[in-house]
Amino acid sequence: MDREQVIALQHQRFAAKKYDPNRRTSQKDWEALVEVGRLAPSSIGLEPWKMLLLKNERMKEDLKPIAWGALSSLEGASHFVIYLARKGVTYDSDYVKKVMHEVKKRDYDTNSRFAQIIKNFQENDMKLNSERSLFDWASKQTYIQMANMMMAATMLGIDSCPIEGYDQEKVEAYLEEKGYLNTAEFGVSV
Repeated sequence: MDREQVIALQHQRFAAKKYDPNRRTSQKDWEALVEVGRLAPSSIGLEPWKMLLLKNERMKEDLKPIAWGALSSLEGASHFVIYLARKGVTYDSDYVKKVMHEVKKRDYDTNSRFAQIIKNFQENDMKLNSERSLFDWASKQTYIQMANMMMAATMLGIDSCPIEGYDQEKVEAYLEEKGYLNTAEFGVSV
């Protein structure tokens, strides 16, 4: 792919506002998009995210009154993804320790050199000193994942649109009530 083709793809990409309910994303294309999301980069490689694929029509209907920005997508898109951002991703959290040990295969404890680098990054560089600032930082990581998936969708000829028009507290409460979200661990990012 040359530079002109890359730019042409960016011109082709747009935020779809209405979807043809008769056009469905194939299972193979969906699996490719999920793999692109899995491979997306994130700060420090922590990947503080989960994707929730919403397929249940009753749930889509239930979300309409609290997700005003998603009305046309809930009605026609073959796949509706809710990106969840992990809460409390501090250098000394169990999650970070697990990622470092199991995924990165690093020796890691809160006194290790790398842990201190992450601590400095979080506390001094980025000032991630509250639950809200940590969640906002984790949410930014989901946008990287989403952008990669949206560009891959364009390459596959699939329309997409990021949506932020929703009542976060109500959507989170609904998803938690249905058993799809533990708000102590995750929050809705986009």
